Amino acid sequence: MTPQFVLTMGRDALTMLLMIAMPVLGVVLAVGLLVSIFQAVTQIHEATLAFVPKLVAAVLVLTIAGPWMLATLVDYLRRTIEAIPGVVG
Repeated sequence: MTPQFVLTMGRDALTMLLMIAMPVLGVVLAVGLLVSIFQAVTQIHEATLAFVPKLVAAVLVLTIAGPWMLATLVDYLRRTIEAIPGVVG
């Protein structure tokens, strides 16, 4: 196992993490921004008003993009596990 291989595996893992987390984080960020603008305009500062829409948006994104996220993660793990014999031997 070379240092280059370890760095490549680390880079691939971080790329996979960002690719899988980006849909949920992006939508929750956009919903949070819209709720914050709404709260600033109406001067309603209720904690549940900020939390519930983000939770609903996250569940919707996980429902829609969940199968893709799971398939991508399983493919990455399969490739990683299949590479173990080449690294060890």
